[in-house]
Amino acid sequence: MPRRHRRSVQLAALATGTVLLATACNAAAKKDDSATGASGAGGTSFTLVTPDAVGQNEFLKLAVTGIEAAAKQHEGTQKVYESTDTATQQQNVQAAVDAKPDVIVLVGFEFADIVAQQAAKNPGQQFLIIDACTTKTLKNVSCAVFREHEGVYLAGAEAGLLSESGKVGAVDVLDTPQFRRYSDPFAAGAKKVAATTETSTRFVGGQSPFDDSARAKEQANTLLAKGYDQIMAAAAAGNYGVFEAAKAKGAFAYGVDVNQCASAPGTVVDNVIKRTDIAVEKGIESVLGGTTGTTVSYGLKEGGISLTGLEDGVDTSKCVIADHKDVLTKVEALRDQIVSGELKVDDPAAS
Repeated sequence: MPRRHRRSVQLAALATGTVLLATACNAAAKKDDSATGASGAGGTSFTLVTPDAVGQNEFLKLAVTGIEAAAKQHEGTQKVYESTDTATQQQNVQAAVDAKPDVIVLVGFEFADIVAQQAAKNPGQQFLIIDACTTKTLKNVSCAVFREHEGVYLAGAEAGLLSESGKVGAVDVLDTPQFRRYSDPFAAGAKKVAATTETSTRFVGGQSPFDDSARAKEQANTLLAKGYDQIMAAAAAGNYGVFEAAKAKGAFAYGVDVNQCASAPGTVVDNVIKRTDIAVEKGIESVLGGTTGTTVSYGLKEGGISLTGLEDGVDTSKCVIADHKDVLTKVEALRDQIVSGELKVDDPAAS
């Protein structure tokens, strides 16, 4: 998962994906002022603050796309502040507050406490946090979270339809309700399309469950040795270890948050995608419309969660699922059932 997301799951926030981080410079000075809307100075303005350098991090690049789209839609301006560590995250939030844009958008749990403090001191400033929220509800803080379990269920259905051994497994970081959102629904989706499917989950655990590729690979090999041929990789930075294990055995794996197929072509079947751009665009629209201080959940219905296989460009995605149009047709039908409410996917993290 992206480094930002890896840290967020470590604090029991959400889940897993890949990281491709460019070398970052001082984040307080790393600002994108180039993209401006037609209105220029005095128009609607938006500022995005990221927890890491954007670089090739697809998760954060989508957020940038979202704020650019919002600026274009509202004929305003947008600015991006890229952070590199805790200090620059704080500096960038302060810089954003000082600039007084119409909406400050922040991606990740890292900003929850900072925003809570700034929101209390600046009640007239609107904040939008993506993929996290403040502990206390604040009128000028809006939040966008994701129903990842819906996409994981669809990935599980793909696994159930593609498995030759009838055994579908997952490598998850920790055995907690939050992380089981990436393993339990995977098993449920597989059993939906192939009732006799055998399922199992292995947990990375250890002292560094979010960064232990070797241990993740070991857990994947345990499943592979028992004949599991489709594995959900929900091991944060350890996903690469899962992919390596699957490739060596001629098995298949599934990625999270961004398109990980390019990191292991021929091995990664599909990915559960978080559309941060959708959350940013819709969140800003809601705030400008006067709906503030709320938490909105984005799933399949809202377009906030998807699969690479269900997105445009799947044919050039390097994902194995591109060669299985018949499977995608069946998965699309399941997606439509979830969107309509006919099919409900259980959320392991639901209270």
